[in-house]
Amino acid sequence: MASVTAEDIKSELDTFNIAFNNDTVDKMLEQCLCRRLKGDEIVFEWFAFSSSKDQLPLTLDNLDQFEHEVSTSVQNMITGSQKRALTTPEHPQSKRGVARLPSPSLLLSPASFSPSATPSQKYGMRGGRGEVVSSFGTVQGPRWTGKGQSSVRVEMLEGGENSLISSYKYMFQRLRDVRDVLTEKIEELGEELRSHFNIEEFSAVSLPVQNSITVLGQVCCDSNGKLNAQSVLLEAGQEQGGRQVPVDLSELKEFSLFPGQVVVMEGMNPSGETFVATKLYEVSLPVMVVMACGPYTPSESLTYDPLIDLITIINKDRPDVCILLGPFVDSKHEQIEKNQVTETFETIFKRCVDSIVEGTKGSGCRLVFVPSQRDVHHHYIYPQPPFNLSSLSKDDSARVTLASDPCTLLISNVTFGLTSTDILFHMGAEEIMDLKRITSSDGTGTERFTRIMKHMLTQRSYYPLYPPAEEVNMDYDKFQQFSQMNLTPDILIVPSELRYFIKDVIGCVCVNPGRLTKGQVGGTYGRLLIQPNPVPVEGKRVSPCIAGQVVKI
Repeated sequence: MASVTAEDIKSELDTFNIAFNNDTVDKMLEQCLCRRLKGDEIVFEWFAFSSSKDQLPLTLDNLDQFEHEVSTSVQNMITGSQKRALTTPEHPQSKRGVARLPSPSLLLSPASFSPSATPSQKYGMRGGRGEVVSSFGTVQGPRWTGKGQSSVRVEMLEGGENSLISSYKYMFQRLRDVRDVLTEKIEELGEELRSHFNIEEFSAVSLPVQNSITVLGQVCCDSNGKLNAQSVLLEAGQEQGGRQVPVDLSELKEFSLFPGQVVVMEGMNPSGETFVATKLYEVSLPVMVVMACGPYTPSESLTYDPLIDLITIINKDRPDVCILLGPFVDSKHEQIEKNQVTETFETIFKRCVDSIVEGTKGSGCRLVFVPSQRDVHHHYIYPQPPFNLSSLSKDDSARVTLASDPCTLLISNVTFGLTSTDILFHMGAEEIMDLKRITSSDGTGTERFTRIMKHMLTQRSYYPLYPPAEEVNMDYDKFQQFSQMNLTPDILIVPSELRYFIKDVIGCVCVNPGRLTKGQVGGTYGRLLIQPNPVPVEGKRVSPCIAGQVVKI
């Protein structure tokens, strides 16, 4: 055994934050030599002894008491072991019978176990055999049979040192090594969280400050019992001081914590003794976005039945954001074209908007209103300014966003490009192609949409067509300022009379949700699940769109 030095003992005492002096270290070194112990072993024994005595301080008198109790316990063990005579029988017999299995097929049969093992009657009488109790993905089409292919490879993802492929010696870890592993975990996860939430730096959790600070640490309990809201401690990493500080969670609206969890919190520690958390940084859950485009009434009636159905869906599914694009009062509606309306267009529009705002209040979703040049009551110009809804209350205005056509929005750090003008239809009518150089698949409708969307993205314009369609009243003075794509959006919403679609075009998720009504029948709307705050992987852009659907109303 390697000799123990005073420096070894001092280092281990520092690990446990145990105060010491040279006399106590010399005394512990003497005990190590007498009992043939290592430095970490003697310190671990002292730590256990001290904890059982209400954190007894390290003094010479207490070390004498510690030595006396250790020697007494060792003597009792020796005395107890002598009371039992150890003899070897003349004819030792194995307590386990040797069973010869005639074939591998009988390895799990009842006969392969002890004679008392009988088949379970309850298992044999079980019901629902072969019943599917949980499923994921498409479950109707696949055939649940394999082919026994010997060419299928199974291998460890991590090779070499990163894969556990053989046994190893255990029970030899040092407390210092445990501390280093936990510290490394805090620092690695902390760096990822810092980058994800754009945090400049972390402060020491035990630092007495009057201002709000952001801290990093690992959740632990102040005792050996179960963690609860009053027993939470935050243990900082070595770079932040390594201290444990109680955490007051009363200011948090909601939280989910477990011992060992690495967290980033924001709050204050006025006294340096208790950290009052006001915010818990967590990776955001997916955001659901619903989008629909008018008209919102059937062509033969001005009743907003399709819109009422959409409001019912919003209240049931509770999306985070609902984007509603015009027309809300359609200039192409039969009754409006024939002057069969007895109310002003503004009155109809106000009643429509009030129904949407009031009807979705219980869902808590954010509403985005985008006008259309087909809105008979609004400015007939492109780019088109947003609606003016001055009659909304303060609370309603807080969850309503009035956008222009076109516009670019930022929703949870995800970029949305929006336009209610049917650019797909207009460009599709004007596009020319050299059919000799286009494959049959490129000539299909879906590939046609891809080409048009690619034109929009590469031309960096919400309306690159010139001259514009006759129904588009273009103001080129404002067009240059408000209708350009200064960046490629993550998601581009382009409702059209043409067939609905969702597709990825050169890194942008393009969506045509269709129209909520098609003549006298119901149409479609779209919904997306997006991951907020998308983080680039190796400097490459990552699509925030997790899933998307176009659904019939």
